This record gives sequence, C-alpha cells and structure tokens, in this order.
Amino acid sequence: MEQYIEIKSANPDCLLFYRMGDFYEMFFDDAEVASRALGIALTKRGKHLGQDIPMCGVPIHAADDYLQKLIALGHRVAVCEQMEDPAEAKKRGSKSVVRRDVVRLVTPGTLTEETLLDGRRSNFLAALARVGAAENAAFGLAWIDISTGVFRVAETQAATLAGDLARIEPREILVSDQLLADESLRDLLRGLGPSVTPVPRATFDGATAAERIGRYFAVATLDGFGAFSRAELAAASGALAYVERTQVGSRPPLDPPRRESAAETMAIDAATRANLELTRTLAGERRGSLAAAIDRTITAAGARLLVERMASPLTDPDAIGRRLDAVGFFLDEPERRGAVRAVLAAAPDISRSLSRLALDRGGPRDLGHIAAALAASAGVAGSLASADAPAEIAFAAHALAALPADLAETLAAALADELPFHRRDGGFIRPGFLPDLDEARGLRDESRRVVAALQADYAAETGVKSLKIRHNAVLGWFIEVAQAHGEKILAENAATRRFIHRQTLAGAVRFTTTELADLETRIASAADRALGLEIAAFDDLVARVLAAAPRLKAAAEALAIIDVSAALAEIAEREAYVRPKVDRSLAFRVRGGRHPVVEQALRAEGRDPFVANDCDLGPVGSDEAGRLVVLTGPNMGGKSTFLRQNALIAVLAQMGSYVPAAEVEIGVVDRLFSRVGAADDLARGRSTFMVEMVETAAILNQAGPRALVVLDEIGRGTATYDGLSIAWGTIEHLHAVNRCRTLFATHYHELTGLADRLPRVVNATVRVREWKGDVVFLHEIVPGAADRSYGIQVARLAGLPEAVITRAKSVLAKLEAADRQNPRAAVVDDLPLFQAVAPRAAAPAAPDPALTVLDGLDPDAMSPREALDALYRLKAERARAAKG
Repeated sequence: MEQYIEIKSANPDCLLFYRMGDFYEMFFDDAEVASRALGIALTKRGKHLGQDIPMCGVPIHAADDYLQKLIALGHRVAVCEQMEDPAEAKKRGSKSVVRRDVVRLVTPGTLTEETLLDGRRSNFLAALARVGAAENAAFGLAWIDISTGVFRVAETQAATLAGDLARIEPREILVSDQLLADESLRDLLRGLGPSVTPVPRATFDGATAAERIGRYFAVATLDGFGAFSRAELAAASGALAYVERTQVGSRPPLDPPRRESAAETMAIDAATRANLELTRTLAGERRGSLAAAIDRTITAAGARLLVERMASPLTDPDAIGRRLDAVGFFLDEPERRGAVRAVLAAAPDISRSLSRLALDRGGPRDLGHIAAALAASAGVAGSLASADAPAEIAFAAHALAALPADLAETLAAALADELPFHRRDGGFIRPGFLPDLDEARGLRDESRRVVAALQADYAAETGVKSLKIRHNAVLGWFIEVAQAHGEKILAENAATRRFIHRQTLAGAVRFTTTELADLETRIASAADRALGLEIAAFDDLVARVLAAAPRLKAAAEALAIIDVSAALAEIAEREAYVRPKVDRSLAFRVRGGRHPVVEQALRAEGRDPFVANDCDLGPVGSDEAGRLVVLTGPNMGGKSTFLRQNALIAVLAQMGSYVPAAEVEIGVVDRLFSRVGAADDLARGRSTFMVEMVETAAILNQAGPRALVVLDEIGRGTATYDGLSIAWGTIEHLHAVNRCRTLFATHYHELTGLADRLPRVVNATVRVREWKGDVVFLHEIVPGAADRSYGIQVARLAGLPEAVITRAKSVLAKLEAADRQNPRAAVVDDLPLFQAVAPRAAAPAAPDPALTVLDGLDPDAMSPREALDALYRLKAERARAAKG
C-alpha cells in the first residue's frame, strides 16, 4: 500500500491501473470510481488508517476493453507495470515488494491500440496557446495524431478558433490554467466539455519552445521545417511536452511539424459545419451525413484522408485541379480502378501499425500488417506502372515503387500464416526461417520422438535391444537396461566412460550420457528458449521495419491518396457526378444540381427521384460581386434542401471531388457560411432566436466578396415586424457591404420587393400546384416570387385536427381581407383570438357558445352516436345561453 500510495500521489489526476500478477488492481477512490464506471464488483483488501481499503480489478487480457470504456467516459488512466520478476524481488528478502512504475498515461488524445481506435477517424491531441496581450493576442494551435505521426500547426484568432477546432475535431485539447480562467474564452472552452485537459502555464513556455521541438526531432534548428510564429511554436512545444509525459520515455515517430495557412483552405465555422452535416448529422450520427454519402474508400487511411479533405476544402484552383485530375484518371479507366481497389482491400493500416511498433506496443499482427501492406503496395504500383497517370497518382506510385523489396521478402519468409495478437503467445515465426528455433520447437513439441530416436541409437550401439530411456522426478532422464546387460556395458565402457553409471537396482542398471544430459537440459528449457528466439526474431524484424519507417510512411500516404481518388471516381460513376470547373472568378453556376445525401435517401426508400435544380450566383453584368437570390415558397417545397445542396456542391468541388450536377462552374469560395435550421443553446443561456442572431452577426461581420452565404428564415424567431425588419436590413447589408454570393430563403414575401431596388438581388421561388384544395410540391426552383406560404396545407399533411385546420382557414381569410384594406385595428377587433389584448371602448357581445361548439364539429368524421351526443350538447349550450 505504501508503494501504491506513492505512485498514485505522482499521478493524482488519473485512475491508477496497478499491476498485481494477472490483474490491474485499483484501490481507494479509484476503485469506487472504476467500479461504478465499469459495472464491476467493489471489494476490499486490508486496512489503511483503520479503515477498509476499497478495491476492484480487471484481468490483464481484457484490459483494453475496460480502458475503452473509461476513456469514453472522459477518464485518464495511469498504467503501472511490474518492472521485475517476482522471483527477483524474493532474492532481496521474503517481504520485498516487486518494483513497479508507471509506463504510460492513457488519455483520449494519446491512444494507439487498435482496439481503442476507430480506424476510419483520426485521433487528434490538440494544444492551444496564446501569445501577447488579450486584446491583440495571437493563438497557436498544434494537433498531433500519435497513432499515425501527423503533426500540424496553425495560427488562429479568437473569432475563428471555434471553427478551427470544429475542423480538427480533437479527442483531447490541452489548455493552460491561465486560459481556462479567461472570461472571454469561458463559453468556448466550457462547450468543449471533458475533452479539455488543463495543464500548467509553463507547458507552453515560448522561450524554450524551439529548443524542445528541436530536441525531439534531433535537429539544431527548425529552419528546415519552415517558418513558425511564436504562438505556433508555443502550441507545438506544449503538445510535445504532453506526449513525452504520457508516453513515459517512449518517443512516437512523429512527422516534423507542418504549418497550415488559413488562406490555403475554405474557412467553415462550427455552426456551418453542424448545419450542413458534413461528417455527422445534427443528431450526432454518421449515417445521413455528407461523409457517409460519398465515402467509398477501401482502407482506413483512405477514409481518414477523405474526411480531412472534406473538412478543409482547398482554395487554390491549381491544387484542386490536380486532385480532380486524379479522380478523372480512375473514372476514365474503370478496369484499372477495379484492379487497384481489389488490391487495396488487402492493404492494412501501415501508419498505425508502425506507430505501435515504434512505441513497443506492437505485436506480430502489426508486422503482418506491414507485410500485407508491402505486398499490396507492390500490387498497386504494378497496376499503375504502365499508366499515363496525372501528377498526384504518378507521385503516389513512385512512393510505392520505392519501398524496399528485401523487407517485404524477409517479412513474408519470417511470418507464419496465422499470427497471434501478442508476441508473448509465440508461434508467429514460420518453420524453416530459424534453424535454432525449429530445433527448440522440436524439443518442446516432439520430445517423445527425439528421445525415441536417441534410444534407438543407443540400442544399436550397445547391441541391447531392450535398452530404454526413461524419466522420473528424481533422476530426470536416464538409460535403463537389465542387470546382465548393465554389467556388460560397464565393462565395455570402463575406458571411454561413454555411459556414466547412475544407479543399480535389483534386476536393472541405470546410466546417463553427456548427450542425454544435454538433451535433458534442452528439453527442460525448450519452451522458454523457443519463445526467447521468437521474441529476438521479432525485435530484429521490428528494427528492420523501423529503419524503413520514412519510406513506409510515404507509402501509407500514397495508398490513402490512391484510395480516395479511386473511391471518388467510383461514386462519380455510380451517381453520375461531373467534374466541376473551379477558377479564380466569382462565378457560381450550377446546372441540374442535386443534394448528394437526399438523392441517395430517396432512392433507398423507393420514392420519386430527386428533382434537380439550377443555381446562378455569379456577378450581374460587369459588377464585381455575386448576386443575392431571395428564395420564397412553401414549407416542404424544398427550399432548405436547395440551399444546402449548393453549399455542399461547393465543398465537394473544392475538396477535389466530382459533384452531383449536370454542369458546375465555381469561382473559389474562401469562406462558407450557413444559417439553416433552428436550435437553442440553453447551457449558455441562449434562446433559439439569440443563437440565430449570433450566427447571423458572425456572417455579416466576416463574409467577404469571395464568401458563399446560405441563410434560411432570418428573423423568424421574433415578432413579425421585428423579424421582417431584421431580414430586410440583413439583405441590404449583404448586398452593399459584404457583396458576397448569397442564397436567402424566407417566408417574408415583402422582401421580394428588394429586387426592384437592389441591382444584384433576384427572386426565385419553389413551384407548387394546387389540386382539389391540396397542394402538390413540385420541388422546382424557378424565377419569380411566391404569393402564398401554404402553411395550412402543410399543417394538414402533418396531421393537425380538422377542427384546427378549419379555424385556421377562417382566421387566415379575415387577415388577408384586412390586409387588402389595411385597417389592422379592425382585424384585431374582428378576431376573437385577439380580443383579450385589443384596445376598445366597450367589450363586444360574447359569442354564442352553441356556435362555438358547432364550429368544432366535423360531421363527416362522426359516428351516429357521436352525432346524437353532439346534438344534445348544442341544445344544452343553447339553453344555458338563453337563461344567461
């Protein structure tokens, strides 16, 4: 307990997994927390200060499963291992304690185990640093995935910090205690929840940042890595310090830090990412997101790269063009694409296996993954060897061809077909690879056969056919012959001492030989020796793999690029996507555009095909600014779908994908804003309308001429005239100040009049058709303005009671009639709904209660008995009214 308490005191913020034999034990508060979190029994072991010590434990072989649960719940775990064999500890005295120490801290952002990671998602650890005074502060962001070696840095500002974190999606964020206390960041950091890990301010010491980074990568200067700001260096240094602390002496094979510039990628804030459901839906599910709709990747690394590209669309048309060339190459060669994808299906995750091997957490299967990936790489390189491939594919193929062939041959020759998970299990080296190992295994597995062969040799040598080799616990292995034969053997070997006398019994004599004694020793230690030889061979193979790590990492990146390009070609062919034209103009012309997610959902449900629509947001005439489309039409008509699909087409085009349309031309979008849907933020004290206004304010304050803005129903969360006024002012500001390409959906039909006053404002509407009192949604976007919203028809489709629908029609008719005459006060007086608040000189006569009951009846929906009951109620109400 003294040892446990000492180690626990050094790791107070972690649950301590304390190794005791075949279990990890937890004591005191850790045991109580873990037993509740894991649903395991809480027991007790001994006493401390007169109190029972709570205890619980998990078996070593199932530790990963329990770690996964604890990490998912936001806990951090310190793994404390036995650093010596218990037999060694006993040599120091019978009461000596086995030496133990923490070998690793397991946190959400530092996972490497295959069982704890989602292979198709990155697992980033991020660090946030601030340099300078609060009003002029610069923020540095660094993010590392130690499971793959990715290491990136960027500089950001307070206004864009939330969007950057949403793009990276870190599992864990390191923040200094100073920043946590900053009021200006309180809401943002609180919203990140348990993923925030507080660290001392000194972790981000800018004065020693460059030195720490250089020491990690064993370089004297960082000039070879690029130019970094003070904030970026501080963040990178803080991230490395945390990695070194959690890995306790082990050094993950990280890539040198690579700087990302905000100008290189399309800026998408957190609200827009959520509204557009890029990687997950508003419900938090991957199904129904854009990522799920277009992901046809074969490999885990390819899936991660696809999401990374989607999260950070490019703004350089040339770079976008190179990606589109790669997709087009595979689209034009379906047979080659099929062959490459078939080979990729056998390519495991090189990067994560390489990282585990470098951290000494890998096993035989990781070596097997490397071997399989090498074979797949050779197959892919062979498939591309004769192709006239574009630059991106040619570069990837070159990286694959540069892999060491001798390493692939060695791993193939050394590794067995079936590989265990842990090296301690043995049996992973192929027979015939190591002669010494084969001998040890022969002694271990076939000792009877070896002894029988030796027995036959001795019988032939002595001429004693009855000679036997036997074994007992006292003598071990020995030769036994009848007494008469024994005396003969003793006499014949008196000079050579070939057979050494061990024991004489009544009727039998026992001997041994030097050879048999050696065999006995080898048999006794054969299992340990076989395992030792395998582990030595494992270590040698790991060393060879790590020596080729740079080329292997390049190959891993190449396979991911090829996988993504082929996958995007696959979906382009299946879904009839086209290559977009992306340039530096302000064009935004989509002909026959479709929503990639909705289109697939309709097909899966066997419903009518998706209705494609055109969209043109490019400049009007010679004006160097995009147009603003005011879109009106009924609910359920498809306005929100139209808004989202054009935003998603921009994302797809600039990430380097073909797009769901007949023809697309897009001038690079540098910022994408989307305000679609309603949501509150009660935790931060924000109503739905307040959230809407905050997001609208961000758009109006940040959007520039190259931005694409998608707005839906601005102003709907407040009173009608307030909302209309806000929407009106927003359009004017977007037109005159932001001058950006905009889609603005609204139910305020009055806003369509702005098209007559503002030159870049145009009207569009959703076509509908009325049929026998019902509305038919055609989902077509056409020029013009809607004159009705058809809200009552939609309410009927939703299942509102017919009495409510009938009353709503009555109220609507009076409101519309009053609106034509424009006497608003008369309308209020005429509608009983508003009588309680309408000012008047005298109260009007109360309505007849019988008529009120009558208005709520639907004769077509009543049974004869219900009709008779209703008639009695009418008579009763009429009688009461007459008495009153």
